[in-house]
Amino acid sequence: MKKHITICTIGLLFISLSSFAQDVAKGVVFEDLNKNGVKERREKGIAGVSVTNGVQVVQTDHKGRYELPVGNDHIISVIKPADYTVPVNEDQLPQFFYIHKPQGSPELEYAGVAPTGDLPKSVDFPLVKDEVGEDFKMILFGDPQVYTEEEVAFYKSVVVKELQGVEGYEFGMSLGDLVGNRPDLFNPYIAATKEMATPWYNVMGNHDINFDVEVDSLSDESYEAHFGPANYAFNYGKVHFIVLDDIIYPDPRDGKGYWGGLNEGQLAFIENDLRFVPKDHLIVLAFHIPISNANGFNPESRERLFALLKDFPHTLSLSAHTHRQSHFFMGEDLGWQQKEPHHHFNAGTMSGNWYSGRLNEDGVPVSMMSDGTPKGYGFINFDGNEYVIDYKVVGEPAEHQIGIYSPKVTAAGIKGSISIYANFYMGGKDDEVMIRVGEGDWKRMNRVEEYDPTFIAERVLWDLTEDVIEGRKPGNPSISNHLWKYNLANSKLEKGIYPIEVKATDMFGRTFTEKSSIRVE
Repeated sequence: MKKHITICTIGLLFISLSSFAQDVAKGVVFEDLNKNGVKERREKGIAGVSVTNGVQVVQTDHKGRYELPVGNDHIISVIKPADYTVPVNEDQLPQFFYIHKPQGSPELEYAGVAPTGDLPKSVDFPLVKDEVGEDFKMILFGDPQVYTEEEVAFYKSVVVKELQGVEGYEFGMSLGDLVGNRPDLFNPYIAATKEMATPWYNVMGNHDINFDVEVDSLSDESYEAHFGPANYAFNYGKVHFIVLDDIIYPDPRDGKGYWGGLNEGQLAFIENDLRFVPKDHLIVLAFHIPISNANGFNPESRERLFALLKDFPHTLSLSAHTHRQSHFFMGEDLGWQQKEPHHHFNAGTMSGNWYSGRLNEDGVPVSMMSDGTPKGYGFINFDGNEYVIDYKVVGEPAEHQIGIYSPKVTAAGIKGSISIYANFYMGGKDDEVMIRVGEGDWKRMNRVEEYDPTFIAERVLWDLTEDVIEGRKPGNPSISNHLWKYNLANSKLEKGIYPIEVKATDMFGRTFTEKSSIRVE
């Protein structure tokens, strides 16, 4: 009997681009009718499914068969078709790959992959028919970044707990920095995340790497041992997702630290993968370091990436890393080769400002991000090749989308102005934000690039108080690019309480409102 190994029954790994192809991996992509992970005689192969070794991409023949060259450090993975699902293990991690590392990972401070032995005669991939359709939703996390078991507990007790039992989402994704320089915390992170009972994809971040290596191809050994390939793709509806490890470590410019960018093998993988993707589909790229980062991302690799996308009019890219939330629309000045700019969304983070700030009533840090965005997570609703992005502040109603800063009380008749700020967390530079004070008319607020005074107030509290505050002082503020300001003349105000109402219309045409008030004595 031939030896068969399926994705459900074996541990897995990723590709070392420098390894020499010494063998050929063969197998079948099949419809797993009884969902046992093993190909049986009555279960037919599926034609036209893409399979990759991390660089090359081939499609299965009419019987679902494929062949790919492999060396001694490769991961073979199936690129999930839109109308099928892949199995998930008990940790809710999708099992779409086979690690081929006969000798295992080198000895490192944090363990990598154990030796996988000889290449099986057949590496088969089970798929299960699924009628998701073109209208679906996903959950989006930025930087859980747990440095300690205590921070794992923060992540679990607030964020994961809030999403337990959530329904209507096909999968979730964490955009890197799953842990904080401690791959031994991958398992606690996985154990916490699986409680949402949602299939969960992961992206590699700069705090998820093996630092005790001399070449970039070995920097993801521990990540691979827990999550599989750091570069992969899959489909839902009319959306094609490409996940990439965009951390180059060590930095080739000076051999120290890391740099954002893509290597030759990754660019080849993208090019080979896109050959089989219809041009009218939405291409969603997910990585950790934002491609909009002027100094932190290799501009040459970004330009080459944009060249590969030039014939795809529907694109979106996602990142995290900065612990701020921003929309970037990238045009020809940054190498984009289409008339309409490319939308890059840098997501807010689960850890906020690295689990800093005062402790709330549950003993969890407030963790407001340095641009004034409260910690939270995103949702993306897809409909065909269109999408809408939402942001949910942890512990707040879904409709809370604007933070208002204004004095609580002021004196009547004072010459000068009162500055009222509105932080529209998902705001973009072209959004309209309006304000009404009391029974007055609606006025347009001015978009400014300043520090959010709410974050400043939270931070200076630690310097002004005479009592010890539980928790950790927040870090330095950063300029917010979704902040609006309105100056109200004190001299026009009489004694009384004035309601403040702010409304903002986002890039998707939706309007949100928030209310506050100011008292005049």
